[in-house]
Amino acid sequence: MLLETSTVTQPEVERLADIIMSLQRCFVQRLSEQLVHGQVSFAQFFLLCHIGAHESLSMSEIAEKMSHSTAAATGLVDRLQNLGYLQRGHAPTDRRKVMVKITQKGSELVQAIREDIVNNLGSMMEHLTPEEQKMWILIYEKIHTYCQTKPTPCKE
Repeated sequence: MLLETSTVTQPEVERLADIIMSLQRCFVQRLSEQLVHGQVSFAQFFLLCHIGAHESLSMSEIAEKMSHSTAAATGLVDRLQNLGYLQRGHAPTDRRKVMVKITQKGSELVQAIREDIVNNLGSMMEHLTPEEQKMWILIYEKIHTYCQTKPTPCKE
C-alpha cells in the first residue's frame, strides 16, 4: 500500500517488485553456482557469514538469528562443521554452553564469494553514469537503514 504523500503510482511499485524479484533470481542463481557445487545451502552460507562477523556465537544466538529452533540450528551447524567451515567449543565461563566460530576454511569461502559479488556489482555499475552509481548506493543505504529498524528477516 502506497503512502498518500507518495508520487509513485501503483503500476510503478508493481514494476519495481518485478525488477526486484528478477534481480534476486539473478543474484541467487550466481550465488548458488558458487556455493561449493551444492555442498552449502543458502541458509548455511548466510549463517556462515553471520558467524564470521562475530568472534563466536552460542547455539541459542544462532537459532534466534536464523529464526529456527535450537535443534534446527544444530543441524545447520553440524553440516558446516562436517565440511570444515565451523568449529564448536565451550564458553570459558560456562562449559555447558556450546560456542560456534568460523574456521579459516569457512572464512576463505565467505571471502571468495564476497569478492565475486563485489566484482559482479562492479561490472553492473559500469553500465551506470557516475551520478547513477552514487544514487544507487545512496538508495540502497536508505533501504538498508529502513530494514534495520523493522522486525524483519533482513535485520542483521
